[in-house]
Amino acid sequence: MGDIVEEDWNLPPCKYEYLDHTADVQLHAWGVTLIEAFEQCANAMFHYMTEVEYIEMKETFEIEASGHDMMTLLYNFLDELLFIFSAEPFYIARKVEILEFDRTEFKIKAKGFGEEFQLGKHPQGTEVKAITFSNMQIHESEGNCEINIIIRFKF
Repeated sequence: MGDIVEEDWNLPPCKYEYLDHTADVQLHAWGVTLIEAFEQCANAMFHYMTEVEYIEMKETFEIEASGHDMMTLLYNFLDELLFIFSAEPFYIARKVEILEFDRTEFKIKAKGFGEEFQLGKHPQGTEVKAITFSNMQIHESEGNCEINIIIRFKF
């Protein structure tokens, strides 16, 4: 975990929405670049778990993820972030920023800005159980990238 510096407080605009799905939720995230769309997807997942305004950016954490194509990279990226939330110290991010994005080797290094999740402080949304490949879509064109991914939650 690391310290927060002043420039880290800049929050990106919200570029995601939640779409109804049978027993799960579909995240639809977008951005000008694929990096921004990946970041927005990560933010959407964390913000689904609690109300974003209750998350203070007190600490940072870094993760790395890799895959053999863009879809497995997205899956593994979100799965790493979910692991950080599910294991001690139960870290929840207000903002996720990608530091390195290797489109050839399918590797990501990212930094999260947030704090330890605490019942009582953070209203409990829906706990995410798993990331899925079901209906996963990544659409990329010049100046617009969109991601659709279904996450499974605990009942």
